[in-house]
Amino acid sequence: MRAIEISEPRKITMLDAPIPEPADGQALVKCSHVALCGSNMGQYTGVGVWGNLAFPNPTGWAGHENIGTIVQSRCDEWEEGTLVLAQPIGYFGFAEYIIAEPPGIAMLPQDATDVAGLIVAQPLATVLRAMDQTEGVVNQRCAVIGQGPMGLIWTHVLWHMGAKQVIATDLLDWRLEWSKRYGAAAVIDASKHDVVEQVKELTGGEMIDFCVSAASETDALTTASKLVRRAGRLFVFGMPDYDDQAFPWHATFRNETRIINCVGPECAPYFQTAADMVVDGRASVLASMVTPRMPWDEAPEAFEMYAECAKDSLKLTLEL
Repeated sequence: MRAIEISEPRKITMLDAPIPEPADGQALVKCSHVALCGSNMGQYTGVGVWGNLAFPNPTGWAGHENIGTIVQSRCDEWEEGTLVLAQPIGYFGFAEYIIAEPPGIAMLPQDATDVAGLIVAQPLATVLRAMDQTEGVVNQRCAVIGQGPMGLIWTHVLWHMGAKQVIATDLLDWRLEWSKRYGAAAVIDASKHDVVEQVKELTGGEMIDFCVSAASETDALTTASKLVRRAGRLFVFGMPDYDDQAFPWHATFRNETRIINCVGPECAPYFQTAADMVVDGRASVLASMVTPRMPWDEAPEAFEMYAECAKDSLKLTLEL
């Protein structure tokens, strides 16, 4: 089967690898689409804690956003020939064939006209799980720091769930145009403006009830911490690149900021709900961020585009 290996920082090797065998309770999925994720970029560039990884990385690791068809099933409830969103066991998803098991399998419409667009359900599931870790946002002022794919999904979900105001910030102006499509009431170009001062003005000095840091950089998290009103909530969602990085702990402590975070494969139970939302219209607009869509053989170029935040490169997806 076709597979990808990150053989050294910023080097992708295309391989021919053995097809895995499913065990009882598992299914073998032949992938049609595999998406890149921001969490892959530290691994690809070798930045921070990722620089301690052994290279080459294991074949297929750490892809985890896959759509395909079940070609062999050892799960009673899943039939061969079914189109699914699947979370690969072990995150070996940069491959033509993957092994998946419930609940990390979600049914997709077998006659879907835009199969690639449905892959946005996987990152949407991570945001749904995150929202399940905290209180609601109805009639609250919210901000999202970072408007890559995850930040854009957060922006849309917060708006859809009844936030009084959603403010989006990013260093790239073209991303902020996408933010407006997804429900941001106001956007701030952090490369040109003082985000804290802009938020003070936009909120009449009340600041933010619920702030999401969807970027991994130290400056992004520091900025997010300064936007939260006293006893407000800060959700640390962007995966940090360093084990030890600066953070304004004293000011955050004095502000009584409540800090929440979550990460990991536990989003699988939310897969079907997320897929249904993309299909039935509640979150179908998010499918437009699945761009560009590139052939599998162009994976080396795709990884570099994603790492460099090439314009209109959002939920970049490889097609097999």
